[in-house]
Amino acid sequence: MMTVHEVSQISGVSIRALHHYDKIGLLPATKVTDAGYRMYDDTALERLQQILFFKELQFSLKDIKAILDSPDFDRNKALEQQIHLLELRREHLDNLIDLARGIKMIGVKHVRKMSFEAFDTRKLDEYARQAKASWGSTDAYKEYEKKSAGQSKEEQYYLNSKMMEIFLEFGKIKDQSPESNAAVELAKRLQDFITEHFYTCTDKILLGLGAMYSGGGDITANIDKAGGPGTAVFADKAIQAYCKKEVM
Repeated sequence: MMTVHEVSQISGVSIRALHHYDKIGLLPATKVTDAGYRMYDDTALERLQQILFFKELQFSLKDIKAILDSPDFDRNKALEQQIHLLELRREHLDNLIDLARGIKMIGVKHVRKMSFEAFDTRKLDEYARQAKASWGSTDAYKEYEKKSAGQSKEEQYYLNSKMMEIFLEFGKIKDQSPESNAAVELAKRLQDFITEHFYTCTDKILLGLGAMYSGGGDITANIDKAGGPGTAVFADKAIQAYCKKEVM
């Protein structure tokens, strides 16, 4: 765990900004001590890194929060988009540098034809628009946004903790077959919980979530932290078994 002061030192983000991120729900502190100090774990630091990537690409805090809170959020997909956007920005900056050097070399007074192509950011802007839209346009996200509107941080924390309790149950039976009745019933329980509190969780969405749970990164680490190593992979396999039974 790190204090807000330590996080500020290693990230370059001011303490005031970190307090603001916490207040608007963009980067909630992992816990607050009895003395009122905000503390951040590795998962929170990974989220901060994502926030800074998107900020570097000039996404608004509102857009960043919508993306990171999206039920469809995929860290690998986000990194691919961020890399492409950064490459487009580098191309844009290289064009500006080349233009400036060319003007300097021949002298401003001798420039007969003014070129403005290097200032054109339409390709960069369009890709950024598409990237933002890809996270917030699904029916599941719209339903999630509606259900979560007005929820306090305490309510959101409570729902997330109740959901992690389901993964704790997965962890208790992960030595069994993922096709066992207990495992399949837990997958159904997870689906029902998501539908009741977040958004309608179809079998297709549940399968996608299962793949995300076992796909690595902070979400896998959180699930394995709750239920023990291998819990995320086991939950994914149980979800697959449950959805397979639903089709049969």
